[in-house]
Amino acid sequence: MDVIPNARKARVRNLLFSRPKNPMPAELDEKTAHRNIPAGMIEDAHKHVYEAAIRTPLVRLNYDGLNYDASAEIYLKLENLQPIGAFKIRGAYNAVRLLPEEQRSRGVWTVSAGNAAQGVALAARRAGVPCKVLMIETAPLAKMEAVRRLGGEIVKASYDDCWKALGLRAHPAMNGAFVHPFEDDEFIAGNASAGLEILEDLPDVDAVVASFGGGGLSCGIAAGLKERGSKAKVFAAEPETAAPLARSLGAGSPQYFPEWKASWVDGCGGKSVFPRMWDLAHHLLAGSIVCTLDEVQRALRIVAERNHVIAEGAGACAVAAGLSGKCGSGKIVCVVSGGNIDLSVFRELTANQA
Repeated sequence: MDVIPNARKARVRNLLFSRPKNPMPAELDEKTAHRNIPAGMIEDAHKHVYEAAIRTPLVRLNYDGLNYDASAEIYLKLENLQPIGAFKIRGAYNAVRLLPEEQRSRGVWTVSAGNAAQGVALAARRAGVPCKVLMIETAPLAKMEAVRRLGGEIVKASYDDCWKALGLRAHPAMNGAFVHPFEDDEFIAGNASAGLEILEDLPDVDAVVASFGGGGLSCGIAAGLKERGSKAKVFAAEPETAAPLARSLGAGSPQYFPEWKASWVDGCGGKSVFPRMWDLAHHLLAGSIVCTLDEVQRALRIVAERNHVIAEGAGACAVAAGLSGKCGSGKIVCVVSGGNIDLSVFRELTANQA
């Protein structure tokens, strides 16, 4: 792997872990970059992702009789049914597929709380190359075991170390070609295929809401809808314990979230918004809906009781946001981004009413 100059490392670290001394006003600066996924890349990904991923169903959420806005029709996009139990297989497979053979042959590595690790490990196994994962040490046991079953070698690290490695795109324990779990065009284009499926199943969709960790899912879906000419709004969902996008949208620039706390909603909610993801998010997304952990727990229970769906925290966060009434009326799709949750945790969360 190429050595990153110390000066560049310092710049990246400052962007990711420092609070701006003079945050921009809520009105976006005219110089804010408007990044877009290259033309044709999303359609190309859509042709190939099903070599590893499946086309997941869209179903109505059975929430009749509950105290929620009746003007909205809530649908669930069941990405928890993917072979790895999460949407990440879409972006991971597309990113590994598009690596130059010389790079891919050296093996791949990524940074993950669990789902991207499984996606990259599966893609690497399909390509016949080794995979290493820098994995957050508090990741659910179910996710770690799944990575090992897929042949991935795990190196545990603290959340801060993992988040820094994402920005630097390097770590002393890793080697091979780095597959960023959310930031690069190839990964985002793969995720966009979920948005194209939503449009095919529900052409008159009014809004889509997806969890925001790094932003690859929500921005990918938004880019896919935009490429197909849809006017549907795409909202991000974040837990109250980790909501840097909401803060960034309020400030008009990518922000750090100093109040970050670890929670069972482990698949979304980072410590900061990466600058390159901000360049997509600020103009593709309609906003961020911040949910309390009680709201997420209630949503988890609802989808389990009413639709018999096992969702992990990030997937339930999107459902909680969709049920909040903040996405507007009409047909709203909540992306159940994954179902990789330790069953003991799931049992505890669903046994007690939030």
